[in-house]
Amino acid sequence: MLTQGIGSVLLLIGSNIFMTLAWYGHLKMRAEFTWFASLPLFGVILFSWLIAFFEYCLQVPANKMGFVENGGPFDIMQLKIIQEVITLTVFTLFSVIAFKTQLKWNHVASFVCIVLAVYFVFKK
Repeated sequence: MLTQGIGSVLLLIGSNIFMTLAWYGHLKMRAEFTWFASLPLFGVILFSWLIAFFEYCLQVPANKMGFVENGGPFDIMQLKIIQEVITLTVFTLFSVIAFKTQLKWNHVASFVCIVLAVYFVFKK
């Protein structure tokens, strides 16, 4: 069961990397590549869908593997909260690295609140 939990979390991390690239990567690519900047909105959407395909290829098995009714260790609420924390972590790293975002106290405070959500969702 522990292996399924770790596998599920690792797949969720990979999924969220693709998700972040699909949802926000085009903002960085527009600034970096002239060919990308000239794409119409529909082209950007197709490009993002192509990346998002790989997100789903990891997200669906992660949830299936981690779900308690499939032999995993997590109930549906735990899976969602874990996914949200991973999403926030991946997005924060992406925004700091790719966009040079400066983290402020309120960013950190909101992150702490979400981590507390993990604590509460696992509390019996």
